[in-house]
Amino acid sequence: MNGMKETVPPDPARSEARSEAGVRGPCSGDARSGRARCWPLVLVTALTLAVLGLGWHEHVTLGNVVTFRDRFQLMLQEHRLSTLIAYTVIYVLMTALSLPGGLVLTVAGGLMFGWLVGSLASIIGATTGATLVFLIARTALGEGLNARAAPWLAKLRAGFNADAFNYLLFLRLVPAFPFWFVNIAPAILGVPLRTYIVTTFIGIIPGSLALAAAGAGLDSVIAAAKANYASCVAAKGVEACRLAIDAHALITKEIMWALVLLGFAALIPIALKKRRRAYHGKAK
Repeated sequence: MNGMKETVPPDPARSEARSEAGVRGPCSGDARSGRARCWPLVLVTALTLAVLGLGWHEHVTLGNVVTFRDRFQLMLQEHRLSTLIAYTVIYVLMTALSLPGGLVLTVAGGLMFGWLVGSLASIIGATTGATLVFLIARTALGEGLNARAAPWLAKLRAGFNADAFNYLLFLRLVPAFPFWFVNIAPAILGVPLRTYIVTTFIGIIPGSLALAAAGAGLDSVIAAAKANYASCVAAKGVEACRLAIDAHALITKEIMWALVLLGFAALIPIALKKRRRAYHGKAK
């Protein structure tokens, strides 16, 4: 009125909510609840740094797996169930600690237990470990980090909001992002736990089956590697030689293209949903 802008008094409830959202962050709450929510994240981070610092993850190689299998072949046969459980637990721990070596472990599962049992064990281990990461991240980091991470994860947020199931399935099928990142991002961006578990389980099946099958058929590759190792030992001595089998060589172009095509197939429902929305919008 009379050239003056009308001032609207601030809403106390809205200001208080905005203030709380601004201070709410990782491990928020009172001192006791904050510590209770934070300690799993602190523990996992400390263990991960300790393992990486000590270099234990570097021993997870296919050559060491083959050596272990040869040395304890009889024990593996007589205690197959307990060995399988131990393998699955190790897979859970490595996934929960976001350590490298999942590819080697999946191949090793196929080598030691056959493609079907090995792939099932790796799928269960990876899904369980990823779920633990999700729960720890969601409990400790919460919605405060969601707000802070929005500029960094805007595209992922938009995808999850549009269709969390198919978008997360796409991220699982296509290795465009590291596995540990896809474990944590959905927790920060509010993906439901059930959707996360189902898409993780389904999304890692194709890759796990392919790698476990490759591991089950490694005998000829192992025989050639052992022959090279024996020749090296005879010429240079044991200390100068190493039984080397490159697990990454098992990821062929055909496997990668198959995973990419499966991933884009997961995006088809999203594209159809957007097309239907656009059509209905024009019709109105």
